[in-house]
Amino acid sequence: MAAYEGVLFAGAFFLYFLAASCYLLRLVWKAPVWGRAATILAVLAVSLNAAAAVARTAGAGRAPFANMYEFGMLFVLCLGLLHLFIEWRQKEQSFGAFIMPVAFLFSGFFALYYQEARPLMPALKSNWLMAHVLTAVVAYGFLAVSFALGLMFYWRQGLQGVTTLPSLERLENMTHQAIVAAMPFLTLLIITGAVWAEYAWGTYWRWDPKETWSLVTWIIYAVYLHGRLSRGWRGRKAVNWALGGFLAVVFTFIGVNLLLSGLHSYALN
Repeated sequence: MAAYEGVLFAGAFFLYFLAASCYLLRLVWKAPVWGRAATILAVLAVSLNAAAAVARTAGAGRAPFANMYEFGMLFVLCLGLLHLFIEWRQKEQSFGAFIMPVAFLFSGFFALYYQEARPLMPALKSNWLMAHVLTAVVAYGFLAVSFALGLMFYWRQGLQGVTTLPSLERLENMTHQAIVAAMPFLTLLIITGAVWAEYAWGTYWRWDPKETWSLVTWIIYAVYLHGRLSRGWRGRKAVNWALGGFLAVVFTFIGVNLLLSGLHSYALN
């Protein structure tokens, strides 16, 4: 099975594209057949994504937590699972027109950084690796959902006349709920990283670019929550913070790896 890992993830990428296309067609043309096809394709895409992660684990003899490609595979899988849960829970397919394109774009990006599995380097041989990466996967998955819902908010706001899309208030509340769900994991991400850093490098914090931008991202969302709770931020102002926060997320786990050198430079290896 391990020999087919790259093929499985490439297949998931293709199915995410087809699912996103069908969700968009369902949104525009409103024909139920596109919605049924979209859901089936989304389930198949997530299934292939999960199979690729299992194949990677089998081939490497370890969990796929070592580099940006492996993290990306799990991140997209988490995003796909969250989408299916939201569609099932909300009984609403229009969310897929915004979440699935995000999954498609990220799966394509991470596929570009495919590399064969290698043994873990010494700094990564720690029991904290799983806790640190899984908290990042879940946190970023929820924050990607908040980003997609924020885009949906602006799409809904730009529509004139009657529409079957969820109301602006509902979309903003769901965006907020996704961020609230992400914050405990985002906090644990920093804590587990600090503990692991002390174990690996002898200090809890060294202002490495990855550490710094993780803290910046956490502060952005903390300011958002403070503004919403104490200053009553609603509507576009709240959504703008959600969208900006996810841009910081993207820079933290992609931009830092590509543009800045530091203790986490092994993420591309």
